[in-house]
Amino acid sequence: MALTPLVYWAQRHEDIYLRVELTDVQNIDVHVDENVLHFSAQGHGAKGQNEYKFSLDFLLPVKPQVSYKSTQRQVNITVHKIQRGWWERLTLRERKPVFLAPDFDRWLDESDAEMEIREKEEKKNRLKASRQKEEDSLYDTFHTISDVMFFCQILALVEVLNAAFGVVKTGVIPTLIQVVGRNFILFIIFGSLEEMHHKPVVFFVFYLWSAIEIFRYPFYMLGCFNTEWKTLTWLRYTVWMPLYPLGVLAEALAVIQSIPIFDESNLFSIPLTKVIGTSVSFSYFLYIYLVLMFLGLFINFSHLYKQRKRRFRTKKRKAN
Repeated sequence: MALTPLVYWAQRHEDIYLRVELTDVQNIDVHVDENVLHFSAQGHGAKGQNEYKFSLDFLLPVKPQVSYKSTQRQVNITVHKIQRGWWERLTLRERKPVFLAPDFDRWLDESDAEMEIREKEEKKNRLKASRQKEEDSLYDTFHTISDVMFFCQILALVEVLNAAFGVVKTGVIPTLIQVVGRNFILFIIFGSLEEMHHKPVVFFVFYLWSAIEIFRYPFYMLGCFNTEWKTLTWLRYTVWMPLYPLGVLAEALAVIQSIPIFDESNLFSIPLTKVIGTSVSFSYFLYIYLVLMFLGLFINFSHLYKQRKRRFRTKKRKAN
């Protein structure tokens, strides 16, 4: 003869939670038939290892879909109410079954349940607002820091002069390629096309540019005082290896995204003779620029790698 397990229950406005006290459960069968929950399983309960069954005739209609999860110590069942609301009791009969008791671990009264819903909604709204803020910051990067980037990139032209006059021991051509390339992206691609201002690629271009300079400029500043920090030196001659190619890829993506905009707007297009009555789109130059961009990447990468090799080779000789 089947035995009845101990069952504990709690509710929320939309769900009923049941906890069946059985361990090592096997052959679980849980289903709702005409608003009656039927449960049967084999497990270890109050009467030892046996087959346990019970049925619950709910007070109000519930959905036929039932979800349950079995653990080593119990079976947790969730039943969904058809109509959202708070039940005065669980079963249709006022007298509750002897095997049924409140689950005080999950028990809430109606006011506490309403507060729980409000807290969940507030948490959901905060998370949504946080995600919206992150998304806005990604898409509004240009309007947020474009003025600073314009100022810094204009000042970056001094780097070419420093290399030309020997203030900094570096090649003029690699420095010129980097400064001119960045200014082209900033002033022509981003600055002249309003459609590019809200694209996520702006964030990644600015981020990668800035990440490289975080280590480069402090290294040069310490060098002005004949001071060296070994960790900073290693970072200055190493972090460019992943960051510089990623920066070029981000710039190339920006150029590719701008090509349809230049084609549509005819901005910077070169007019031909009035007889022909047409013009050469600026996008043709951008295709050429993409090729030159990766050529410049190869030149600068080779230059920076030689710098790194020469720097650490010199350090090893001094150490010996």
